[in-house]
Amino acid sequence: MRIDDKKFSIGKLKHEYLARMLKDFVSDLEVHDNRVIMGSKIGEDAAVIDMGDNYLVAKTDPITFTTDEIGYYAVNVNVNDIVCMGATPKWFQSTILLPERDTTEELVENIFKNIHDTCESMEITVIGGHTEVTPDLNRPIIIGNLLGEVEKEKLVITSGAEPGDTLVLTKGIFIEGTSIIGREKEKDLIEKGVNSEFIEKCKNYLYDPGISVFQDALLSNKHFQIKSFHDPTEGGLACGIAEMTIASNTGVLIEQEKIKVLPEPLKLSNIFDINPMGTISSGSLLIAIEDKDGSVSELIDLLNKNSILASKIGKFTSKDKGLIIKDNNGKKTPMEYSETDEITKIY
Repeated sequence: MRIDDKKFSIGKLKHEYLARMLKDFVSDLEVHDNRVIMGSKIGEDAAVIDMGDNYLVAKTDPITFTTDEIGYYAVNVNVNDIVCMGATPKWFQSTILLPERDTTEELVENIFKNIHDTCESMEITVIGGHTEVTPDLNRPIIIGNLLGEVEKEKLVITSGAEPGDTLVLTKGIFIEGTSIIGREKEKDLIEKGVNSEFIEKCKNYLYDPGISVFQDALLSNKHFQIKSFHDPTEGGLACGIAEMTIASNTGVLIEQEKIKVLPEPLKLSNIFDINPMGTISSGSLLIAIEDKDGSVSELIDLLNKNSILASKIGKFTSKDKGLIIKDNNGKKTPMEYSETDEITKIY
């Protein structure tokens, strides 16, 4: 049975369809090289290759929703997936596709400088890539590729979560989406009567609380035995949690009241009628950790002391219990999610 073209939406492919594509055309290729420790799997943040003493971790991710500060976005979303494997980001490449009508020397220079400065700040070496002016584009697109290294005993995989493990969330949700809307939809916000001070706060979500989980993951993995990390991007927190359960073959029970939605994301969700649970959330980190000898409280304390808001939002359960969310009144219902991001409603 083939999927009807009309069922394809902007954003990620549906998990069920993607799983079939991976099974039919990708997964079996791994047998040609037994050094591939982690290949293409739903929910896993990057590939892992055995290079002898250490693992090489490889990731590629595009930037398609934003144009402002696009180089900063491109580096950081790839860094997030590398550090979610417990690895140190090392070498960055990018394919930069530029619109035929609107490309200027200033645009190109800003993108190159943006990438250089962001990589420099994290001691990442830019090792190459490809740049071209491409027909039929209305804005630049960057596809980043990042390689990192990790000691074998410090590798973290999304599929490492087990029933009984606690799920911790850092910062809150709808962080990247808030920055994107502030930067890309400023005119729409002004027309809706939003003041400039609020718009500037939204724009600054790029840096504060920020779309990077570099420090979140570094601190957690350095001091604790982490079972699983995951970086919720398109589809937001709900899709990110679902991807963790798919990868780890578990269920989950989420406490809605424990999920932090900061004031700016909350206001934007009301203005545009979008669900913050389903909106792109780079900057949030999902952490699975065994609740043993006070480790969860100690992890949250460590993150909070380092100015990283963190809270326990739920527990992993057996797969047969499904994905459940408990509302503020204690009512339990199935947790709905979509691979199509809520932010697409305003594009």
